[in-house]
Amino acid sequence: MKNVQSILTFVEEAERLKTVLRTAWLSDGQRESTAAHSWRLALFAGILLDEFPELDGKKVLMLALVHDLGELYDGDISAALRPDAGEKYKKEKAAIDCLAAILGGEAGEKFKILWQEYEAGETGEARLIKALDKAETIIQHNQGKNPPDFDYDFNLEYGQAYFQGGYFRRSSSGESGQEEMLISERGQELLSQLRQKIDGDTRRRMEEE
Repeated sequence: MKNVQSILTFVEEAERLKTVLRTAWLSDGQRESTAAHSWRLALFAGILLDEFPELDGKKVLMLALVHDLGELYDGDISAALRPDAGEKYKKEKAAIDCLAAILGGEAGEKFKILWQEYEAGETGEARLIKALDKAETIIQHNQGKNPPDFDYDFNLEYGQAYFQGGYFRRSSSGESGQEEMLISERGQELLSQLRQKIDGDTRRRMEEE
């Protein structure tokens, strides 16, 4: 049986994510929190799960919910600032290790493994969440009451590689050297259509400004 107090302490500690602000604005002009972004990413993934029957749905949702918990103590750094990837990873891993220690035991280890899976981006589940993470970010940029100098051009280039068919292919671990498809062609086409629609919304927003 899991330690109830450890679970409660973990959930209480995760409340900090509600106070972490991103470089994004809501439709009413308030800054978006990382927790709000993670929630809508999970919702986004959840309503798409039927289109990806080859993936583990529970894992997809959990990856969405934990993917930014590494920002708990040091906050969010906008991708537009092009932060040092190694330093960013070091800080976020320290936060994840701290949270895992609160959970303790097998639960803590599973939590760390889950976050590492997202970071590695080698599974279909992780790659789907990485793509949708970029999509949700851009959607918020298009919806937000943004400052006058907001860079919409950034939206058009941000995360494009995550929506290309090649991103969902992985070299086989066997001797054949063949590529493994991580999601179906139907799923890839859906993601491509989503990206095209979101980019169209970005261009319309640029014309309005």
